[in-house]
Amino acid sequence: EGMAPPQRILFPPERIYMDWQQRWRAGAGLHNPGNLCFLNSVLQCLTYTPPLANYLLSREHSQSCRQQGFCVMCRMESHVNRVLRSSGSAIYPSAVISVLTRESFQGLGQVFFCSCRRKVLTSSFLVIGEHFQLGMQEDAHEFLRYTVDAMQRACLNGISNLDISSESTTIVHQIFGGFLRSRVTCSSCKAVSDSYEAFLDIPLDIKAASSVTAALTDFVKPEQLDGENCFKCSQCNKMVAASKRFTIHRAPKVLTVCLKRFEDFTGGKINKVVKYPSCLDLRPYMSQPDGESLFYSLYAVLVHSGNGCHSGHYFCYTKASNGLWYEMNDSSVDHCDISTVLQQQAYLLFYVR
Repeated sequence: EGMAPPQRILFPPERIYMDWQQRWRAGAGLHNPGNLCFLNSVLQCLTYTPPLANYLLSREHSQSCRQQGFCVMCRMESHVNRVLRSSGSAIYPSAVISVLTRESFQGLGQVFFCSCRRKVLTSSFLVIGEHFQLGMQEDAHEFLRYTVDAMQRACLNGISNLDISSESTTIVHQIFGGFLRSRVTCSSCKAVSDSYEAFLDIPLDIKAASSVTAALTDFVKPEQLDGENCFKCSQCNKMVAASKRFTIHRAPKVLTVCLKRFEDFTGGKINKVVKYPSCLDLRPYMSQPDGESLFYSLYAVLVHSGNGCHSGHYFCYTKASNGLWYEMNDSSVDHCDISTVLQQQAYLLFYVR
């Protein structure tokens, strides 16, 4: 509703499988040779994303890929297959990382894999922007965004003249992507102006919120536009006071939530408990809040321990296809229970529809 339909479907939605197609025990951990915990934790969360893992395990992408040279989707496919098929085996990082220019690969770095007997050297899956520095602690959320954006561009490689709606039909955007609606309502004539924006995750302000549901309620709360922020109403033909409200217009198959723990300027951290459920109903935050529930199940939690974004340590909890939860802390993979998972000071939350 209110959005143009895609002119072209790049990946059939009926071939996206939300439930695990194979049952695996937890795969291998990822060795950390120095300040790569942000990378390891993000890759583990992506590896245990059911619809993405199902697609990558099928090796469908590499079988049809026409990309010359480096392809981030092919590398991710190789990584996921090696991790999930290497349970009990050590996985180490490659020593070779090539950082390419922004012009050659739009700021992305190359990825290398090496095999050494039964030990697969994979955790240097460093898909990075120019500003990332090897050996430095980086932000896990930023790295996640670069990686998913790179995967989206890989799916669009070689395809031109696409409308925005068609671009959202790649396998990557159909899994992680949704659309927000921004609705501005004139306070004088009540005229409505809608605009739409694609998203790959939802950042939530937690300064005044004690739970994810409270933060989501604040996210969709109307904002008053007045004074210097007045709105030019096309009906009134003048600057007027108005209200602006964001809602989730099209829900993603996988919902990624970022709890905004780091201060923009100081880099300081908000160390507080923010409760999050194992089952989340997104319906109250939709453009159409009435209707049947829209349930999401928690499957991964990424945690930052420390007092600032430039230090500390990242690790994660993931739910494997066998239904069990595991703490994944670089090279260690240990079974845990859901109560432990729900007690963390989460930074990133991953829910599957």
